[in-house]
Amino acid sequence: MFRFEHPYMLYLLLIVPLLWLGQVFYQRSRNRKLGASIDIELQQRIMPMASKPKTWLKLSIYSLALIAFILGIANPQIGSKTEEVKRQGIDLMIALDISNSMNAEDLSPNRLERAKRSLQELLTYLKSDRIGIVVFAGEAFVQLPITTDYSAAKLFLNNIQPDLIATQGTDIGNALGLCLKSFDFESPTSKAIIVISDGENHEEESIAMAEEAASQGVVVHTIGMGSSEGAPIPIYQRGQRLGFKKNQEGNTVVTKLNEDMLAELASVTGGIFVRATNAESGMSYIFDEVERMEKVEIGTKIYTDYEDRFQFLLLPALILLIIELIIPNTKSIWWEKLFAS
Repeated sequence: MFRFEHPYMLYLLLIVPLLWLGQVFYQRSRNRKLGASIDIELQQRIMPMASKPKTWLKLSIYSLALIAFILGIANPQIGSKTEEVKRQGIDLMIALDISNSMNAEDLSPNRLERAKRSLQELLTYLKSDRIGIVVFAGEAFVQLPITTDYSAAKLFLNNIQPDLIATQGTDIGNALGLCLKSFDFESPTSKAIIVISDGENHEEESIAMAEEAASQGVVVHTIGMGSSEGAPIPIYQRGQRLGFKKNQEGNTVVTKLNEDMLAELASVTGGIFVRATNAESGMSYIFDEVERMEKVEIGTKIYTDYEDRFQFLLLPALILLIIELIIPNTKSIWWEKLFAS
């Protein structure tokens, strides 16, 4: 197991490209000012020992030293000891709709962002349950395999955007199938799926897949995103709204919450349906149902001790800085011979 003890220090790596950009702008500005008053031949006579390659070589070495130093202070660590930790929980899969209709703004700021915020809320509730994420539109794929790493779940959740899937639609059946495949049915843990969708344009096999889930003892809960009145689907480009999606006749498309389908989907497995609003995401009701499920104690191996590896980076960083200081800014005979050959 590899990790950085202080991962926030890695943001300092942004200094490196800024150094190079600063050097480029400095060189251009300097050359422009010199060129305006002194021609190139005269510059070479006045400054015969000036060496541009040396400047970039020293900057390259300094950049490598800086990268090594930043990685060092972030302290890379390798797990050296594992222990078995007992936990009581369930296995929970999230099926999140990311189709274009989830961009509708009848929930603030839109349906998808409201859904992601409700999932962030869920992650604050969970303690020792395992969680996985499947995203779907016209197709579905596993965004996060089932895990107890809630930090990873938050990271993957933040990266979910509508353009992850090009094929449009609302194939809940395919998403449920992937969720079922993600479960380990040899494990005695209780299992549940939370579907978060507006339910529009769903494929017919979604009810059949819910019946399959029920036959395997999996409970499906659903959260409806949107309103029965519906809302148009905005079209954005570079953060600017260009208008709303239109059909072939040129009429604005209005997407509505398919509450009946989502309610039926949940009832097939004994789950509950909740409609999200701006005031209430409904996730607390779902969590209450999850908490009532039977929890089984399971042993999980985790790393409890880590060995530091910063010294393998700080020493090279120091050596590179010494090399950078030794190399002169001016031309040298061996350097000219090297580039002449």
